[in-house]
Amino acid sequence: MTDQRMLEDPEEMRRSGYEVVDAIVERWANLRDGPAWRGATRDHLEPLLHGPAPEEGRDLKDLLDTILTDVMPFAGRIDHPRFLAFIPSSPTWASVLASFLTAGYNIFQGTWLESSGPSQIEVTVLDWFREWLGYPASGSGVLTSGGSAANLLAIVTAREAAGNPGRGTVYLSEQAHGSVARAARVAGIDPERIRLVETDEACRIVPASLRAAIARDRAAGMHPFLVVGNAGTTNTGAIDPLADLAEIASREGLWYHVDAAYGGFAILDPEIRPLMRGLERSDSTTLDPHKWFFQPYETGCLMVRDPVLLERAFRIAPDYLQDAAWGPRHVNFCDRGIQLTRIFRALRVWLSVQRYGLAAHRAAISRAIALAGGAESHIRRTPELELLAPQSLGIVCFRYRGGGAVPEGELDGLNQRIQDEIVNSGFAMMSSTRLRGRLSLRFCVLNVRTTAEDLARTLERIVSVGRRLDGSGGG
Repeated sequence: MTDQRMLEDPEEMRRSGYEVVDAIVERWANLRDGPAWRGATRDHLEPLLHGPAPEEGRDLKDLLDTILTDVMPFAGRIDHPRFLAFIPSSPTWASVLASFLTAGYNIFQGTWLESSGPSQIEVTVLDWFREWLGYPASGSGVLTSGGSAANLLAIVTAREAAGNPGRGTVYLSEQAHGSVARAARVAGIDPERIRLVETDEACRIVPASLRAAIARDRAAGMHPFLVVGNAGTTNTGAIDPLADLAEIASREGLWYHVDAAYGGFAILDPEIRPLMRGLERSDSTTLDPHKWFFQPYETGCLMVRDPVLLERAFRIAPDYLQDAAWGPRHVNFCDRGIQLTRIFRALRVWLSVQRYGLAAHRAAISRAIALAGGAESHIRRTPELELLAPQSLGIVCFRYRGGGAVPEGELDGLNQRIQDEIVNSGFAMMSSTRLRGRLSLRFCVLNVRTTAEDLARTLERIVSVGRRLDGSGGG
């Protein structure tokens, strides 16, 4: 006899499903009215949520109440209009619906055999990305859990394309995302052979320094095989001189990877596109649709100029998958990465673009860049604030300087206290970084809900708190 305990009644499924949808819609409708961040200590949460696994099931409504009361509120509200920390995410409703559908249908998208329709959608989405990047018609890729996974796939592919060289060296900007060096280590590159190349005042990699580093390594008997550029660094949004890096990589016979996880989709903005010149010459590119293409988390992507090289690096053909060989036009996406079991991520992107149109996505990106530019202008005309890096894409780095009476050695601590007070108040969520040894406050503008007023009010709050803390007045 079948055990029915894990099979829900259809009416209960509808009721609980509507309750979840209502909770999400209610949250979205009232985001602006709540805090941008709320956290809790383990001492607070453990008595509410910890304990042994129950032997018998509990009422679903009570469990959902617990989740909505004691779990979900204690997290960064990353789609809040004043969540300006790190690189936030602002998913569309269509992408959320797609996630709900793919979970409910429990799609396995490792092979074409088991997911023909979903695989065709992924092929289509990757073809969109290929066109936007300017890759040749043969280019394609694979959707991943995020930029970290995509960077790992790229580095392994580069290593294999170079013949898995001994004493192989890779070259990164000193502003590169931490996942790139981590991926190189996972791929078996000795940390001592990971070169961090200096950057200029705009935090862009210096081509002459890259050429010199490659020449030194060749003279020392090393095997340079990979250079990584950035199309929008996490720290400042800087875009490396991508065309210059492409020329160096071509001349030196190196694989050229561009980490465009944050900034890549800004190529859709006609004013930004010229800054991305050279991206089309890369051998591989990391993109994160869950950043500036408005998708839920775990929607990343690796694009490659030659997917044959990607499949050569990762394809394994065990006997138990012999039925999945449908021929070269039917992509088995498990052959392009480390996952056999993988979810249907592409539906999120496809449904968003079909629902709102590419023009709406382009306009949202352009608007965020303009808002960041407005914040930079506000900082420049405010005597107590100091710009620490030029605004690039949606990122602005600055600090509170006061009226000039605060000693340089005390500014880091003062800015940290300003940030802590504003974050703990819930008014806005900000993060900091370090630029040339100085602590920098940092805005990342991405959210479609963020307004110029949100940024102005946050900057005014920073000045107000700073004046009070440095004793120069203010509320």
